Amino acid sequence: MSAIRESIEIDRSPEEVFSYASDAAHLPEWQKSAVSVRGAGHPAVGSLIAVRRRIGRREFPTTMELTEYDPPRSWHLHGIDGPVRGDVRGTVEPLADGTRSRLTLSLDFEGHGIGRVLVPLVVKPYARKEMPLNEEKLKHLMET
Repeated sequence: MSAIRESIEIDRSPEEVFSYASDAAHLPEWQKSAVSVRGAGHPAVGSLIAVRRRIGRREFPTTMELTEYDPPRSWHLHGIDGPVRGDVRGTVEPLADGTRSRLTLSLDFEGHGIGRVLVPLVVKPYARKEMPLNEEKLKHLMET
């Protein structure tokens, strides 16, 4: 299966979109499955972020490592533990002379142990439905 990729245009500058979307502390505000985040202080390559997500009725903890951080253009988080490890890439492109932005998120998963079964049967279908809704919520939060 290939990565899930969604783009959305936001009526804010690339710097504003990057600052908000790449700050893991904001995940619970715009991502339906994100329950809590710890360790999302000052972002730097190598930073570890603990994210707790709810899928269905269960909550799953995971640790993500920030492996790329290039403001205001791109960032990359990679899961380093748990049966389901996410891989998230975000890019922000300037539009309309920098007054608007296109945010593109690419999400993939790596399954370990039971996660090899969960990724194609549960996790990816759930994420495929949730991702466009999350981007719409992010757009709404940033534009109002």
